[in-house]
Amino acid sequence: MKIAIGGDHAGFAYKEVLKNSLVKQGITVIDFGPMSVASVDYPDFAHPVANAVEHNECELGILICGSGNGVAITANKHQGIRAALCWTEELGVLARQHNNANILCLPARFIDIDLAQNITNRFVLTPFEGGRHENRINKIKC
Repeated sequence: MKIAIGGDHAGFAYKEVLKNSLVKQGITVIDFGPMSVASVDYPDFAHPVANAVEHNECELGILICGSGNGVAITANKHQGIRAALCWTEELGVLARQHNNANILCLPARFIDIDLAQNITNRFVLTPFEGGRHENRINKIKC
């Protein structure tokens, strides 16, 4: 599996921890930045992650910023992207099972790193259920 990851300065530390954890699990991670805690604009990193997922260069994406909202809003501008803002493990699971979310958005300023890792692991390992949810997913794009 290949996962795209990115965010902004508020999500930098979490990005680094999540990236290392995923690599230890044998997952290939493409890091779109940022590469430090210097102040940056989240769209500069959210768009490349969304592009990688949208163009099937990566199966999933992870975006982390302070609230998770900025990166989610940005990523969801892309056709075929279903970015889900998750702050509990259950939301991460449901985003995959019911919404076939392909980008996980995390709010670094509102959850601790252990919870972020648990949400990420559950998101990555949970398959889409299909079935009754497939018809709903097909109605999302404009």
